[in-house]
Amino acid sequence: MTSKAIYSGNLRVESTHIKSGELIISDAPVDNKGKGAAFSPTDMLANSLASCLLTIMGIVAEGKNIDITGASAEVTKIMASHPRRVSAVEINVLMPELKIDDEVKRLLENAGRNCPVAKSIHPDIEQNIVFSW
Repeated sequence: MTSKAIYSGNLRVESTHIKSGELIISDAPVDNKGKGAAFSPTDMLANSLASCLLTIMGIVAEGKNIDITGASAEVTKIMASHPRRVSAVEINVLMPELKIDDEVKRLLENAGRNCPVAKSIHPDIEQNIVFSW
């Protein structure tokens, strides 16, 4: 088992990561009867893409003895209706100043774009990822 999610009432869910005991709280968004007091489940989907691409880029960078500490991602989730769903995730990846050539930049970008979460998201969800070097 990876995690355990418990509905705690008032449109809130507490999820515990089994191995570490870390807790994530999700709340329904304001536009769907919630308080917006925490990440919504769809926020977490969008953020999971950013987290995964940065992690995979970090793994590839470490293999090349490159430190990408400080790399960040600004995430925007776009919702559609009928049916209500995530229609697009926009991510602006902000890379620290690195002394690497364009080939290595392309390698890191490709690793990020092909992370496991990116490959798991339904193809109807647009993934608009921009890298700022």
